[in-house]
Amino acid sequence: MRAHDVKEILIDKTAIARRVDELVDAIVAATSGDRLVVIGILRGSFMFLADLMRSLHRHHIHPRIDFLTLSSYGTGTQSSGEVRIVHDIREDVRGADVLLVDDILDTGRTLAFTKALMLGRGARSVRSCVLLDKQAHRSVEFDADFAGFPIADHFVVGYGLDYANLYRELPHIAKVTFHE
Repeated sequence: MRAHDVKEILIDKTAIARRVDELVDAIVAATSGDRLVVIGILRGSFMFLADLMRSLHRHHIHPRIDFLTLSSYGTGTQSSGEVRIVHDIREDVRGADVLLVDDILDTGRTLAFTKALMLGRGARSVRSCVLLDKQAHRSVEFDADFAGFPIADHFVVGYGLDYANLYRELPHIAKVTFHE
């Protein structure tokens, strides 16, 4: 692991909470709640997904929830370019309106792969919701249907996002500064 520090908060927990509620309002306006299956892409999405689900309760929406573990980063800071399924979902998505929830949209490969996978399994519709949208490294044409915050080309941690599986517990999004 490279020498680093995590001191600069880019998005605080109050801004995150406010944006989660706004995203849920937009999701409810665009989605039928009766066939909704929410799929969190692990591990980074777990905090974001939990807060989205708690906020959906305000609208009396009761989705089925499942998780998909994918890998393209390993313990590094750069995507390998290859997306592989580590742990698959158990929910049958045939005829369902699927909402994919991920922590960050970066290259676009993970969400493009997952959207195609769910459509191939018979989902009626597939939408995506991301906490952070980093467009600097987009290598696949993909835009999230719902995005929390645009983010500059920084490596960030917190609120589920990690560096070498550390810092997921932070209640905010912080910039990682690497030292040589």
